[in-house]
Amino acid sequence: MKKCKIFTLMLLIGFFTSGWAFCQDVVYVPTRPFVVDAMLQLANVQKTDIVYDLGCGDGRLVIAAAKNYGTRGKGIDIDPERIEEANKNAQEAGVTDKVEFVLGNLFEADVSEATVVTLFLLESLNLKLRPKLLEQLKPGSRVVSNTFSMGDWVPDTVLSVDGYTIYLWTIKE
Repeated sequence: MKKCKIFTLMLLIGFFTSGWAFCQDVVYVPTRPFVVDAMLQLANVQKTDIVYDLGCGDGRLVIAAAKNYGTRGKGIDIDPERIEEANKNAQEAGVTDKVEFVLGNLFEADVSEATVVTLFLLESLNLKLRPKLLEQLKPGSRVVSNTFSMGDWVPDTVLSVDGYTIYLWTIKE
């Protein structure tokens, strides 16, 4: 009986100390700056676009779009540390009037305002997001993914940049 209680206590301690890792679907890996540039160029980002980055990490894609193209944007991430870092980076870049970073679940987020959505998620997560993107995004909106495709959804363009694959899809009518 005593061993069972100790084992249960160890499991609970393990869950609460590492439980955050179980809540996240992907590990944070920053997108290389040259890939950020290539993704935004491939999406043909214009000043009138609204760029959403789902799983935004430190905010670099949304910040680059605001700084280099004059767009507005929103980043959504489940990790409070990343959101704090993204807000700090936006302040340092001088684009806090154009960008917003939100702590939240990207599967529950309303993306209907976006004209460009950027992703660096696993293919399984892209596939899970696909119905939401097709339902909420307006025709002509673009979806750009770093490294991971969306299964049988054929991309408009596939670009290889220094060992990275970037996919572009346009929402059709």
